[in-house]
Amino acid sequence: MSEITTIENGKVKLTFKLSAEDYTNALNAAYRRIGARYAMPGFRNGKAPRKMIERQYGDAAFWDKELDMAVEKACADAVAEHKLLPALAPEYSIVSYSETEGCEIEATLVLEPTVELGQYKGIEIPMQEYNVTDEMVDAELDKRRHDQARMVSVDDRPLQLGDTAVFDFAGFCDGEQFEGGTAEKYSMVIGSHQFIPGFEEQMVGMTIGEERDVNVTFPEKYQAEHLAGKPAVFKVKLHELSYEELPELNDEFASETSEFETLDELKADIRRELGEQAEKDRDLAFESAAVQKVIDNAKVEIHPELISAEAHAELHDLEHQLQAYGMDLKAYAEYMGSTVDELHERYHKMAGDQIKARTVIQAVIDAEKIEPEDRDYEAAVNAFSERAQGWDADKIAEELLPENRRKYAQSALYEAVIRLIKENAVIVKKEETAE
Repeated sequence: MSEITTIENGKVKLTFKLSAEDYTNALNAAYRRIGARYAMPGFRNGKAPRKMIERQYGDAAFWDKELDMAVEKACADAVAEHKLLPALAPEYSIVSYSETEGCEIEATLVLEPTVELGQYKGIEIPMQEYNVTDEMVDAELDKRRHDQARMVSVDDRPLQLGDTAVFDFAGFCDGEQFEGGTAEKYSMVIGSHQFIPGFEEQMVGMTIGEERDVNVTFPEKYQAEHLAGKPAVFKVKLHELSYEELPELNDEFASETSEFETLDELKADIRRELGEQAEKDRDLAFESAAVQKVIDNAKVEIHPELISAEAHAELHDLEHQLQAYGMDLKAYAEYMGSTVDELHERYHKMAGDQIKARTVIQAVIDAEKIEPEDRDYEAAVNAFSERAQGWDADKIAEELLPENRRKYAQSALYEAVIRLIKENAVIVKKEETAE
């Protein structure tokens, strides 16, 4: 038998026993495996009696993986007895032990979150009705014109906003040239705001071959902390100057850049594409809002240690990924215009949100006894196909075969619960121009 004591919400202490037989068997198994580690005068390695070794090296000499396995099994039995759902690995402590009485053990357990579902059927969700305007079609045409533009070199006028400049620069702070502030033949569209505020504007009016001092002040929240808020001088030399020449918008442009012969046909196709994308965006926004409302309507209690453990794991994964780029968390935080502390706070909040979302979704699955249907597997496979940059119809059909689709079971289950939430939501329509 075992006893359970609540430490606080989401955390319990489980007291259970390992029988004398199981305790002794674990010690003997460890003795047979690692007894030779212990040197005893007068005995060949591995031949000294276990009791003699324990008197010499302590009772814990053979507390090894065999005992760990026995304790874990006894704990699992106690967990099953009390129908507990541990979220993290237990922390064990041995209270008492003897080969006649066995072991008394305490395990501290952080439990899975508790959830009380709120309304998840019949929730009201606004759905935007998007309209594709002429301005939106014109904006897309303008993008395509820029894609087809050619660069024209300039040598008979000064630099203007919108020109592409090729130049050298060297930055000085407190009279000293600083690291990372120097480049040669750097290319940039002037007015694109890639540099410190004021830098690009001061280049306007330069001519090819001209050298100029550009005076700026670094922002107070600059990623390189040693430069933040400080004045600096950049010595700039302009080498090349060019501008973008856009093609004329006419039937010839349409026929050369698309499958259509006329500009009107191209415009109609762009309107269709924008409408389809707007519809897809609308559906995704509706789905996200519906799921979020179900999550918000639920009451979930999550133990802080569980949130911390998930945040730690996510940050560990991030650190591992950053190593491939020769970065650490500090460098990454600076690159993102943040600090390591702010990064930890963000990941902690993200972990809490993720755990709550998973818990609520699983609670809906349990409440409705949801089983994924064929269409849910299809949705899961198609979603994976999009992330994989598109599979052909044969590949998708192959993935949907019974022997292959098992790997999509969890995703299909998620698709099923999302479908249930969406199908039971009440749509409140709002009209809006697509962006």
